[in-house]
Amino acid sequence: VGSEMCIRDSLIEGETGTGKERIAQAIHQNSTRAEGPFVPVHCAALPDNLLESELFGHERGAFTGATERRVGRFELADKGTLFLDEIGEISLTTQVKLLRFLEQREFERIGSSKVIKVDTRLVAATNRDLEKMVAEGTFREDLYFRLNVVPIVMPPLRDRTEDLPLLLDHFLKEFSKINKVAAPSLEPGAMQCLRRYFWPGNIRELRNFAENVVVLHRGGVIHDYDLESKFRGEMRSIDGSGKVVSPLDKEENEKRLLKEALADAKGNRTRASTLLGISRRTL
Repeated sequence: VGSEMCIRDSLIEGETGTGKERIAQAIHQNSTRAEGPFVPVHCAALPDNLLESELFGHERGAFTGATERRVGRFELADKGTLFLDEIGEISLTTQVKLLRFLEQREFERIGSSKVIKVDTRLVAATNRDLEKMVAEGTFREDLYFRLNVVPIVMPPLRDRTEDLPLLLDHFLKEFSKINKVAAPSLEPGAMQCLRRYFWPGNIRELRNFAENVVVLHRGGVIHDYDLESKFRGEMRSIDGSGKVVSPLDKEENEKRLLKEALADAKGNRTRASTLLGISRRTL
């Protein structure tokens, strides 16, 4: 994304929390449109009748409740970038109007026949399988191909765990600065637990984790037994069907129970053995 590269529109695909909006912002900030506005719209948060007005605007009296003219997001993003998040949620009717804009760079406000032309780049994002939706008839094929000029796929965090230490270090420093406390550090065992964790919420979940440990620990060293049980639990993976599985043998189950007991006992082995109902020697 280091240059414009004649990029007009692009589609960013990836699971929730993988950083799709951050990538859209990076595309904007590293292009010749950086001086223009970056306007985000979260399509899933608006009902379809309001989304159309939000995007294209409306004239006064266009519908009940339209007491004044409203400028749409396409106009607001003129000479800049419009980011449409969760584009797979928009209706077929709105898809038709969106396709027309992409092909002609013009539209009309609701309740008006005046054609408005703008120079707006569109970056769309989705966590849904648009190809599957095209096959099912819930997403227009022509719109999909028009959006997918420059496809960008964001991998889930579980598939890029080599990035985890760098991302975590960034977030720890960010929240330490905000809260004016020292940034905690993680010992190798704790980092290993985090690498094994499935991270269903991806980078968003990692960011929340970083904020939590900064607020609670306020510096110091974080050990594996300081982590929540979900981080110290079974290592998850995905089988061929895409289903989350948790294959644990007896030894792994025993390890998990021991770690959880030690965590609950704050590392005190005598108390942990009492919690487990076994002797300290057996522990």
